Amino acid sequence: MIPSDPVMLLSFLNLKLRDYYKDLDALCDDLDVSRQEIVEKLNAIDYHYDPEKNQFV
Repeated sequence: MIPSDPVMLLSFLNLKLRDYYKDLDALCDDLDVSRQEIVEKLNAIDYHYDPEKNQFV
């Protein structure tokens, strides 16, 4: 289960991306979550996925 609050989701995802996953697609596949939904939710608080950093910035 992933957090529904966008700020908590940001923290959760960046931790997981930093420590466990090579990229956002791997995280989404492993956790069985929609990449599109995550991206839209974080875009709404002005955070965007940076594949070079493998983080939402």
